[in-house]
Amino acid sequence: MAEYTILFGVALLLDIIVTFRASRLWTKYRHCFPFCCSYAVTHNVPIEVVPEGEENENEENENDDEKQFLVMEEREAKTDKNNDEQDNARYQSLMRNYLIVYLLARFSDWLQGAYVYALYDAYDYPQHLIAVLFVAGFGSSMVFGSFVGGMADRGGRRRFVVIFSIVHAAGYITKHFRNFHVLMLGRLLGGIATSLLFSVFEAWLIRAHANAKVMDKLSSSFSTAGFGNSVIAILAGLVSNKAASHGKLRPWDASLDTKEGMFFVDGYLNPFDIALLALICCGICATFLWEENYGESGGKENAENSPKWYDGLKRAYKTTIRNRDILLCGLVSSLFEGSMYIFVFMWTPAMQNLAKKEEGLGEDESVELPYGLIFSTFMVCCMTGSSLFSIVAERMKGEALAVVVFAVSSVAMSLVIVSSNSNVTFIAMNIFEICVGMYFPVMGTMKGMIVPEDQRAAIYNLYRIPLNFIVVSSLLAHLTATQGFVAVTIMLITATFLQLALARRRLNVSSLADMSHLQSLAMNTAKIKL
Repeated sequence: MAEYTILFGVALLLDIIVTFRASRLWTKYRHCFPFCCSYAVTHNVPIEVVPEGEENENEENENDDEKQFLVMEEREAKTDKNNDEQDNARYQSLMRNYLIVYLLARFSDWLQGAYVYALYDAYDYPQHLIAVLFVAGFGSSMVFGSFVGGMADRGGRRRFVVIFSIVHAAGYITKHFRNFHVLMLGRLLGGIATSLLFSVFEAWLIRAHANAKVMDKLSSSFSTAGFGNSVIAILAGLVSNKAASHGKLRPWDASLDTKEGMFFVDGYLNPFDIALLALICCGICATFLWEENYGESGGKENAENSPKWYDGLKRAYKTTIRNRDILLCGLVSSLFEGSMYIFVFMWTPAMQNLAKKEEGLGEDESVELPYGLIFSTFMVCCMTGSSLFSIVAERMKGEALAVVVFAVSSVAMSLVIVSSNSNVTFIAMNIFEICVGMYFPVMGTMKGMIVPEDQRAAIYNLYRIPLNFIVVSSLLAHLTATQGFVAVTIMLITATFLQLALARRRLNVSSLADMSHLQSLAMNTAKIKL
């Protein structure tokens, strides 16, 4: 069996190193690491080397005009410093307000995710009915998500964040009922809420950056949000595990038998109740902390221009089909995120099968794995990826970086297919999780530059249609773990080539080799300046 504790420690140490390198502390304590790059290379500051024979001549040429120029330059520097301080103040306020709402929403989602299947199983539903409930959830996201994004662009993104909180909370309440039709309603509501979670929050953030005139900090914002999401996921896992173990699932009416009860409490329902409280806080904070923003054609003054609810979907579809960059971006994001969902479904049986083989157990025998520790390791690697993006983004264009992320992911998943060693397989899975951590900020930045503002939420939800189709198809196909990872690898390889085509268009280069050449040239230039 894999050395999960040791590998978790290694992942945690790597995360600490990378996070330190990406933080402001690196600038303060960089001098303590003489083996690292110098200040000039790190900050791209050219150091001019003056020939010895010219030193005296340069000193003699100093005059009053030069002193006056230096005074003017100093004044301009003070003005620029004041402007930067104002920009930083606006940015810090924006991110503080955004993260409070966004992380509450993600906290609620992470709290209950691990217990949906366990709850349905505890209600004694057979596996095929549980599969129907899951398919209904993804199908709901695919259908309703196709137009709710356009409604959010026009009706207001903050308003739809509040609607997200209400809809998702209603879905959590349905979990208390041991009734298939009520649970089905909850899955449909959950699908709508998921579409809003993965579109409206991001659309609001990008628009808020544009309004605050801090678009240059967008990449850093996505990296910070991704890092915070990973921290919240680990915290939610610990909280939900403690909550679920507090009391056993039981009917509200203690006089009824477990099979006779209709309304249940405690046990696996405790994480859903905590998530419900987090959603209430999320909606309240969004109401008071966020300013309303719209797509370019949204707002009350333009409400008469598009009276039909499906107008946003039609316009988003036409825009996506006509603009190749938007289409390629959508296909790439759908393929990668689809592979990510399949990975979530398949990693457990894959690790179980390897553990059984290594311990000589039969297929029908059970094996215990430290699932909490494995999940925590994955989340630590996601954090590492988010921090790594902050470092690499300073030196590499997002489009080129995405090609590398997808290519490395493809190699990692290929290794999972061919490996028969649980340690190697687990390491490959964690490499993929590092790529997942890098994916979200790099894709968020790309979509922020490629997708038009007036249709942002609508197009983001349009991207989720093929994603949900991939997930539903994989659930209905009943893939084995090996078949699932083969499908994931094919999707990631396809995404790599599509991203390469997008990078060529966006960076105006003819091949990946040219991109590598440009990066090498930039690094060599820095060294020459040194």
